[in-house]
Amino acid sequence: MKKYTLEIVVFISGAVVMIFELVGSRIIGPYVGTSTYSWTSLIGVILASLSLGYYFGGRLADKKPTVEPLSLILALSAIFISITALTKDFVSALVGSLPIILEFKSIIISLLLFAPASYLLGMVSPYAVRLRARKVESVGEMAGGLYALSTLGSIVGTFLAGFYIIPNFGSTSALFILTILLLVASAILSREKSFRKSNLFFLMLIFLISTALFVCEKNVNIRKISNQKIIADLDTEYNRIWVYKGVDRMTKKPTINLATDSYGTQAAVFADGTEDLVFSYTKYYRLAKYFTPNIKNALTIGGCVYSQPRDFLRSNPFSSIDVVEIDPGMTKAARQYFNYSDDPRLTIIHEDGRIYLNNNTKKYDAVFIDAFNSASSVPFHLTTKESAKKVFESLNSDGVMIMNLISAVEGEKGKFLRAEYATYKEIFPQVYVFPVDDPQEGDSVQNIILVASRKPLKPTFSSENEEIATQLSHLWQKPIASDVPVLTDDYAPVEFYKRLSIGSAGI
Repeated sequence: MKKYTLEIVVFISGAVVMIFELVGSRIIGPYVGTSTYSWTSLIGVILASLSLGYYFGGRLADKKPTVEPLSLILALSAIFISITALTKDFVSALVGSLPIILEFKSIIISLLLFAPASYLLGMVSPYAVRLRARKVESVGEMAGGLYALSTLGSIVGTFLAGFYIIPNFGSTSALFILTILLLVASAILSREKSFRKSNLFFLMLIFLISTALFVCEKNVNIRKISNQKIIADLDTEYNRIWVYKGVDRMTKKPTINLATDSYGTQAAVFADGTEDLVFSYTKYYRLAKYFTPNIKNALTIGGCVYSQPRDFLRSNPFSSIDVVEIDPGMTKAARQYFNYSDDPRLTIIHEDGRIYLNNNTKKYDAVFIDAFNSASSVPFHLTTKESAKKVFESLNSDGVMIMNLISAVEGEKGKFLRAEYATYKEIFPQVYVFPVDDPQEGDSVQNIILVASRKPLKPTFSSENEEIATQLSHLWQKPIASDVPVLTDDYAPVEFYKRLSIGSAGI
């Protein structure tokens, strides 16, 4: 065997493992979210599969210490990654619809899509150690060197996936890139036996299968788009975005919708050019003018397709607004599919909302937060007491904060709302809750508008404006239980609370 051949193969397999894992988070994210539950399941399943691969790979290497089985292992791992690329959406959607809790969904999807290839990739390093072993006296040094190369490959793969492959190619193409890499590694080993006809035929067959799967996957996507009226399926640095056609259930007008998971719609605009807001809850941000009548400048955390900021500017012709949106790809989608165009009164800041708050020195009359609309996960660092304090410090003395949550008010399903209410009560003198759909039904999961005002005096909750008066009538009048702790950067189990609000059957 030529010098460094095994080293190259080990390096490639190490890189593939980490790219596969990072791509995995993008694959399961739309169906089970990107919470710690999802990451725990994905990492746990892959580590368990790798461990089994290490063990059985070592045993197989002792029985058959030749290069052909290792070449076959790499080729089979390429096939399984291709199968993952082909079946990922079908498997994820099927498991996501099962009446089981979110943790089990995450584990099952991870097992079906990522365990087979990870198991095979785990066999590579111990096999390479056995093939390289010549003298007992130097086995330790040689094994350490090969495992170091594998780890180095994983490091390179991590940066390559996060900074280049996923943002530029997307999940499906990334999986086929891995398929090609593994086929190349298999070919490198096969070449060491003078291109035996059987090996060449096998590799050609794998290549043809992979090509067929790629074409089939593209056709499946075309059918999926046609059947579900999907306009675009996009991968960004932070999200997988679906843009699709819909119909507003209230007005029956056609809409263009955006979703980042399969359980709900995160944004929508009217397809006929109507400038009004589609969702009822977004209109509650107009309450800001009731609590702070003369708003000169505002801040929105969570821009999405910029529906609410645009509505704010229409309603406040002499005001300006800063919008913090973490995902530049989301802004690009807003421009391309949701009729967003730049406005000199609207400043876009592509940054994490909490980081912006931490560093902000500007004062606002109103802060709007709409970053918690995922059905399965929320950015916990925007829910905590420390975050609320930064919001308070970013407001003028009569400023107001308005936040959208999805929760119940009472019962087990209301723990998220009660935790956030208790957290803001620690910082703001006045905090109010407005259930959007039914102000009398405390056990129902719905959009909840949380309003926190820096003014010490309680308002009258009456208005001559009909829309504002209706919204004010949704004020939650009953006591809110103090049965959950304040959320902090150290302790914020918001994903657990969200799971409770989803229900024991999952989402």
